[in-house]
Amino acid sequence: MALVDLQKTGSVFTLTMNAGENRWNTALVDELMVALDEVEQSTGAAALITTGASEKFYSNGLDLDWRNSPADYPEAGDPNSFLFMEFMSRMITLSVPTIAAVNGHAFGAGFMFALCHDYRIMREDRGYMCANEIQLGMIIPAAELSLFRHKLPAHVFYESVQLARRWDGPHACEAGVANDVASMDELLRKATAKASELAPLAENRKQFAIQKENIFGENSILNDTNGAAFHLRTKARYPR
Repeated sequence: MALVDLQKTGSVFTLTMNAGENRWNTALVDELMVALDEVEQSTGAAALITTGASEKFYSNGLDLDWRNSPADYPEAGDPNSFLFMEFMSRMITLSVPTIAAVNGHAFGAGFMFALCHDYRIMREDRGYMCANEIQLGMIIPAAELSLFRHKLPAHVFYESVQLARRWDGPHACEAGVANDVASMDELLRKATAKASELAPLAENRKQFAIQKENIFGENSILNDTNGAAFHLRTKARYPR
């Protein structure tokens, strides 16, 4: 079975991860990259939903067994070709609106993946988003910290990355970690409705992508220590 299934209905692509706990390894990233190729090669209105096939897991983080002993898991791919960070960069700046339908637990890298989307809908009855690296005796890489800081309010950022708080659906929504919640039965229906609403934004693929780059890319305006008044009177410094 393929690790990733991509279907399109109307203007909405739905990407389902079929790898059980959907732990991150080279094999999964490679298939996800191919799926993004198909989405980006489309034209006109479009939006992308991602979800997991499991009723328990959206993504349960890095494939640590593989990382610790890659020779024992050849089907997971070559660790030297693990383009995880590059994939996440591509996802966060994708030229179409993206919706994460978080059907279960999203831990570590799975939480990061959900945050790379434009909009997140969590199950209201099951599953947590959590950056649990500290609990595992690991340090979150600086590049990942940057993503978390861009996407989360300051106090939520600290509770998430330093205190490893587990956010269930309702509390995630209250804190701004998620945008909405739904029952399992309603999750994909609600995600599809939101995707259909946002899909027309992708009629302007170039502009949609450039604005994401202004937010998350090189010389991001959000990382500039100058204030808004300075930006306004020196707008020539910011060409896009």
